[in-house]
Amino acid sequence: MQLLFSHSVLLLPLMTLSLLMSSNSLAEETAAAVPLYTETELISLINKNTHLARVKADDCQLVQDIEARANKMALPSYQFLYGDMLAYNVCVDRDVELGVYYMQKAAEQGLAAALEQLGRYYDIGRLVQQDKAMAITYLREASSQGNLKAQFRLVKLFNQGYGSPRDFEDMYRWLFNTKVADANTHKKIARLLAQLAEKMPASVVARARLPM
Repeated sequence: MQLLFSHSVLLLPLMTLSLLMSSNSLAEETAAAVPLYTETELISLINKNTHLARVKADDCQLVQDIEARANKMALPSYQFLYGDMLAYNVCVDRDVELGVYYMQKAAEQGLAAALEQLGRYYDIGRLVQQDKAMAITYLREASSQGNLKAQFRLVKLFNQGYGSPRDFEDMYRWLFNTKVADANTHKKIARLLAQLAEKMPASVVARARLPM
């Protein structure tokens, strides 16, 4: 009995030490865990085009969560993120077809960044076959939401002779009413609008310049 008791007493400090080490290890793992991005945060990353760099910087820890929010929850910002990851081989095996599918799903839900990106891709023929009509369809929807990159590309297409004159008034109105602080951007807008105005009747230009 004395020997058994002494052996048990000797084991207690070792067990306590083991539990402490396990607890510390768990705390370290918890502290190192990467929090999932909020919708607002992710959309901000997408708009800055830093979303893929962020996933890489987080050591690809959130792939399963991202896929679940894109696939099961159908959140447009996560659909766009997962689509880009698939298209550009970021933390997942490359699958361009599936990547474009998720981009399209995000665009169908009205995410401006997805609409602009697909419009740009159809314009230049990246990942998809070049299709100016499809480009204009996506860019027009993104432009209506105030996406400046989409507006620039769309008005350039109009100035190059693509698209319908019926869309010129809306495009002029959106771009004319865009507020920008950068002087160079302001000059660029003025130049594009002047070119577009040459394709429009003066009365339509005047109407498009009215406050929204």
